[in-house]
Amino acid sequence: MTVTLLSVILLILLFAFLGAGLWVALALLGVGIAGMALFSNAPLGLVMATTMWGHGNNWALAALPLFIWMGEILFRSRLSEDMFAGLAPWMNRLPGQLLHVNVFACGIFAAVSGSSAATAATIGKLSIPELKERGYPEKMVIGTLAGSATLGLLIPPSIILIVYGVATEQSIARLFVAGVLPGLMLVALFVGFLAVWSMLNRHRLPDEAENVPFRER
Repeated sequence: MTVTLLSVILLILLFAFLGAGLWVALALLGVGIAGMALFSNAPLGLVMATTMWGHGNNWALAALPLFIWMGEILFRSRLSEDMFAGLAPWMNRLPGQLLHVNVFACGIFAAVSGSSAATAATIGKLSIPELKERGYPEKMVIGTLAGSATLGLLIPPSIILIVYGVATEQSIARLFVAGVLPGLMLVALFVGFLAVWSMLNRHRLPDEAENVPFRER
């Protein structure tokens, strides 16, 4: 059997597992087990046990549940709500106004939680009702949130970078340092896009007449 045909069979099996509603991790595990069982003579149980133990027995992975736990604590507390309230007065004068809150809030929260999913869930729960109530376009509210939430993949402490560093035996600290500049560049690009879009679509944005004194900000 050629490598191309084998790849196609395993890809179809992967989509079948995902379509059945399996979690991504279980679907990938199932594809690996099926590939070894059908197309390899290696001892399946021994290889799987050795591989899973070798990748799981790494002290660096202990950071993952701690970051997830931290994100959950922030999600349940008032800290994220206070962050939104603190950023809002500074955004009124920028082109795009409070849409920038999604970008900056996601960038800050990504640097705290390390998870894109936690960032999207937390900031979205706070910003979407507020921005829709103020009259901002729903497509831009959800779009800025979806785009900015991906900052959790780059801005340290990124859970994905930890997993990648463990899997490839790379320095996690160096990966964190390497993710800072691209993350800041993405923030700047998101802000620039919002500014250009708002200047071309000024009629679609509400009038934010709220003036907050500098001391109160």
